[in-house]
Amino acid sequence: MVSNYIPEEYDVTIHSENGVLGVGPFPYEGDEDPDLLNASKETVTLLQGGSYFDSAMSFSMVRGGHIDVTILGAMEVAGNGDLANWAIPGRMISGMGGAMDLVVGAQKVILTMEHVSKRGAPKIVKACTLPLTGKGVVDVIITDIAFITVEPEGLMLREIAPGVSKNEVMEKTEAPLQVASDLREMFVTA
Repeated sequence: MVSNYIPEEYDVTIHSENGVLGVGPFPYEGDEDPDLLNASKETVTLLQGGSYFDSAMSFSMVRGGHIDVTILGAMEVAGNGDLANWAIPGRMISGMGGAMDLVVGAQKVILTMEHVSKRGAPKIVKACTLPLTGKGVVDVIITDIAFITVEPEGLMLREIAPGVSKNEVMEKTEAPLQVASDLREMFVTA
């Protein structure tokens, strides 16, 4: 969904791991092309100059370090930047996808996720209990209530959502969390 929020004046090229370069915003209802899909099997648009290629070429781009930023979801993230986002033991899975390649091939790893699980348990933990996708790979965590950076000295709370207190964020975070001296409210779009 990131492509839906990039202002036109920004020069950003989105790569989808299934072999699409130049992904645009989601199409309007009725304008979908069932053959133009992203890696999540959602219909997308292609910006002018975009291209298609096979997954071998796509992963060569990823593994070759040609991706500046990757944006992924997470089931757990640890205070040291460890990431678990592909498997829950005992549950059937179709495979790990490209996340393991993306976290080592991209220059920066940004996570977008709910701050707590459906049961209310913290997803930002001292140490991941789920199988790891990558060790110490996360740079930024964006949740529904906070913007956190992963620093060499630990997690740093930089922004909080409107109506959320820093104490609430700290209570919902298992890992130690430092608070930036210039803590501010997140800018939220509708």
